[in-house]
Amino acid sequence: MSLAGVYLHIPFCKSRCSYCDFATDVWRDAASVERYVDAICSEISDFKSEILMSVDTIYFGGGTPSLLSPEQVEHILNVFRGNFDVTADVEITMEMNPATVTPETLNAYRELGVNRASFGVQTFNEQDLKLLARGHDANDARQTYKMLRDAGFTNISFDLIAGLPGQTLDDWTRNLDEALGMSPEHLSLYLLEIHESTPLAEQVRSGRRKPIDEEVAAEMYELMLDRLVNVGYEQYEISNFSKPGYESRHNSKYWTLDSVYGFGVSAHSFDGTQRYANVRDTAQYVEKIESGSSPEAFRENIDRESESIFLGLRLERGISMTSNQIDKYRKEIEKLAADDLLALDGNKLKLTRRGKLFSNEVFAVFV
Repeated sequence: MSLAGVYLHIPFCKSRCSYCDFATDVWRDAASVERYVDAICSEISDFKSEILMSVDTIYFGGGTPSLLSPEQVEHILNVFRGNFDVTADVEITMEMNPATVTPETLNAYRELGVNRASFGVQTFNEQDLKLLARGHDANDARQTYKMLRDAGFTNISFDLIAGLPGQTLDDWTRNLDEALGMSPEHLSLYLLEIHESTPLAEQVRSGRRKPIDEEVAAEMYELMLDRLVNVGYEQYEISNFSKPGYESRHNSKYWTLDSVYGFGVSAHSFDGTQRYANVRDTAQYVEKIESGSSPEAFRENIDRESESIFLGLRLERGISMTSNQIDKYRKEIEKLAADDLLALDGNKLKLTRRGKLFSNEVFAVFV
């Protein structure tokens, strides 16, 4: 039986990035953060009455979880370990932003069992950092990476974004050069998506920022594939690359439809049959927990066959299909194969290199 993963959403940030569409809140005061920590601990404790779960991945996401004090992280982990069966080799990931940690806090996180850092670099270009309103500069990223290594982190992931408005292929090459020169164990490289509710969307709409050049973004993705594979990284998912043995165990659960249970505002869960999520507003979430009400905002059954296909296709290894599934989707598969988007070898179906560029169009066929 597959072990479950747990996602803990920490919504607080120093400032809001211009492209961000996640459930986040600007850090206002320590009391509000402490109240939130108490609420998420209460939600974790209440979950025990439903089912005792064995867990091998814990992921602090956000927001900026590295704004939490070591004492707050310890409180959450102690409550969690008191209510769940946590494996000895548990992968505990914390998302961190540059300039939000110190050597002392990093050492404390490591002592608490945090053994993987997901590091939000996004870009080393100073102008692009200002465009994204990241709240740090490139040197902050370099210094934070050194602090992570000095604190003993041996599993570090970088996030980088390609396809920024006005970004050139040379800009992207320099980003890759610097990231690869630092040699993190894992890289998550994304093409920018501009969400309607964000400040960046308004900037593009008003003409203050250039729209994304999709042809240049495609060239960036192609360059990324070539560069990373040539220096020893393995692509195991559309946007994720790692040195051998350093795939994200937690994120892989989403693509293989393993159970993941979310706690905190806007946190999503999947129990093998149903997907459900908490309310998106932080104050509302805390009030519901404190009043003894469920923070759940929606719950839905999923079509497991359909989701296993389009999520599994995100993986480099592709998926194995039954003969019935092949017959059911034969017309769609043949058309996508003719367009060089999918490759079917026996019962093995996977995206082609071109298919990775147009993956959303491929997935839509199976949804």
